[in-house]
Amino acid sequence: MTRPIRNFEVVADACSPSGAAERSARQAYVTVRGLSKKFQGTTIYEDFSVDLPMGKFISVFGPNGCGKSTLINMISGLMPMDAGEVLYDGQSIRDTRISYVFQNYREALFPWLRAIDNIHYPLKVMGLDRKERRLRVEKLLAEFDVPFDLNAYPYALSGGQQQTVSILRALVTEPEVLFLDEPFSALDYEMTLFMRERIQKIFMKLKTTTLLVSHDLEEAIQLADQVVLLTRRPTRVAEIVSVDLPWPRDLDVTTGEKFVALKRHCLDRFWHEVKRD
Repeated sequence: MTRPIRNFEVVADACSPSGAAERSARQAYVTVRGLSKKFQGTTIYEDFSVDLPMGKFISVFGPNGCGKSTLINMISGLMPMDAGEVLYDGQSIRDTRISYVFQNYREALFPWLRAIDNIHYPLKVMGLDRKERRLRVEKLLAEFDVPFDLNAYPYALSGGQQQTVSILRALVTEPEVLFLDEPFSALDYEMTLFMRERIQKIFMKLKTTTLLVSHDLEEAIQLADQVVLLTRRPTRVAEIVSVDLPWPRDLDVTTGEKFVALKRHCLDRFWHEVKRD
């Protein structure tokens, strides 16, 4: 899923001396204000607000049923809010380039298109001509090592390879914000570790604002600059935990004392919320 490029007035302001100076002097945020959502009379969110820094990797973690996926579906524009507002550095969702990687990669890819054509597809939707699409895809692929044949059809690829194609398709639009909804939950453990490593490399190169929903606490910490810990319903922010660990988060980092202490802290907060009446 993609959103169009910001309007001319915003781009012009960013390129002007005063606009550039203002942007460099402040931290841009994804701003959520007064978000509310009910399903069949059950309140999931009520007057929910949070500020998330752009240019960072943010993980969302919390008890089952608290609405982790619902949150990113609403702030990405995939699901309507009952009330509230979401701004990306002061701009609306409509004026922000957004891409989304779904949990079920088998349903996300078009089976009748080769992998490379799946990557090209959102650029066709955006109206780019064949030459521009080819240049954009070649530029993306030049930055990442893709160790399989992109001329193959999705059914001929492994789960990890299919999810790699999904991620490349999301990145080819050069999004301002990338959403990942439990993207590795259907993969085996070996492939999950491989994909975590790949996602880290992508983020370290592009620094795209990334919001990840994960049911795996270790994964949420390993990949994030900040972990947003949610409460039970009606959902609020229990704590935003900063992850001050070096990149990449390899085995030495994820088995180190600092990582273990962060995981213990997050786990304590998680169990507190699970057991809360």
